[in-house]
Order: sequence, then structure tokens, then C-alpha cells
Amino acid sequence: MPEARLVETRQRGWIDPYAGLDAFDYLRWEPSPALSAYVDHFWAVTWTGLAEPYEQRIVSHPTVNMAIARDFHRIAGVIRGGFSYTMRGEGRVLGTRFRPGGFRPFLGAAVSRLTGRFVEIGEMYGAAGATLVERVLAEPDPRAAVALVETFLLDLEPHPDPLAQEAAALVATAEREVSVTRVDELAAGSGRSVRSLQRLFRDYVGIGPKWVIRRFRLHEAAERIYRGLDLATLAAELGYADQAHLTRDFTAAVGMPPAAYARLGHRS
Repeated sequence: MPEARLVETRQRGWIDPYAGLDAFDYLRWEPSPALSAYVDHFWAVTWTGLAEPYEQRIVSHPTVNMAIARDFHRIAGVIRGGFSYTMRGEGRVLGTRFRPGGFRPFLGAAVSRLTGRFVEIGEMYGAAGATLVERVLAEPDPRAAVALVETFLLDLEPHPDPLAQEAAALVATAEREVSVTRVDELAAGSGRSVRSLQRLFRDYVGIGPKWVIRRFRLHEAAERIYRGLDLATLAAELGYADQAHLTRDFTAAVGMPPAAYARLGHRS
């Protein structure tokens, strides 16, 4: 199972991405081929001997995550706002990030039912889910813990769903194509009507395409502002009506205005 210290991609959605390099370690693993249609990657955040609490904030992605730690073990639907986690002393969070649409076969219902919610793994999957949590928490080796999660997910016998694959491809397009700033542009490339695209996203991704597009543009803005790009130029490139509109959206998602965030980048 290949692993990598995920430093470069910490910028996508991680607030002040390099500040925590001395506070914790972040590793990720690719899923096995049998799960690659459903799971984007497994990840582990580990920290030891923190003298002071460290808070990491995230501007969320259009994905479902399953995370297991001492103080929580839950499945998180798409979170509309940002969220944070404070690390103290020592600990580990082991996570599974599903592909957009990839959790639909494990839920058997519209993913929008989970949007903005956290559901206990034991509540969703009963005794098997509770046993998984116990075994993962008892396993000190994160790679071995990932293998436990893989076995659990495979035992649920998910079936390939062409609509899930289509949803994942469209979300990838929205992330990759910075020029896509409106739902009708994404719909035109998909061959679907706007309304059909909205239904697909709510059923399989958990949230509408307008939110997905705007969230990826905010991720892009955060990366570029951190590197010092001029705000007026950035607003025009990302499809905002003006600099003030970008500033409002950015501040609401990140928790600070662009100028303050740019100063964090200069400090690094």
C-alpha cells in the first residue's frame, strides 16, 4: 500500500497549511483496486507530546469522510461551512475520504441525507461498525488500521454504480477547470440539463453543483492568496462579480479576510 507525506496538497482546503508541520504528521494511502471506485484515499493524522493545543481548520470538500479517533468515530456528510479539530497531548485520527458519489453504494439512499450531519459509525452499521471502531482504536499501526477499514468496507459488498462514476467525473471537472464558474457551464459539458445535474449532485454528492463550483473556486483563491496573488486579478479569474464579493465569500469560509490570510503566507 503506497504512502506519501502529503505536504503539497495540504494547501487545498487546509487553513494556513504549513503551520502545523511541527505539530503533527499527515500520511495517506491509496485504496486497493477493489475500492478505488468508491474511496479516494485513506489518511492518518498523528501527533505526540504537544505542549500546547493545536487547532487545524479546514475549508471542507464535497466529500463524505469516515473518521475514527478516541473522542469521536463518525461519518461526516458534506459540511457546508468550515470546521476545525483541536489536537492535545498525543493522539491519532484515521480517516477514509470517499470519492464524490462514492459513498452512495454504502448508504443506499441519497447522500444529501447526510449533508451537514455527523453519524456514529455504530449507529449506521450496528455491531459490525462498533467492532470496527474498537479494532481500529486498538491497532497502533495506522497501515494495519487502514487494512481493517478496507476489509470492513469490502464486506459491505458495494456494487459499481455508473451514476456515481459520472458524479465523480463531474466534480473532478469542476475542481480542475478553473474557468467553470457557473452551473450551466458544467451542465453543458455533461450533456445534462441544469435541473438534471442538480438532482444527480444532491443524490450522489450530497450537495448542489453551485456549491461545489464555488467551494473549489474558494480553495483556488486560498492557495493563490497564500502565495500573494493580487485580489482584484484573482476575483476576475475566478468568476466573481468584483473584489468585494470574493472578499465576503472568502472571509465567511476561511474565517479571516484575504489580506490577513495573505500575511500568513508571507510569514511562512
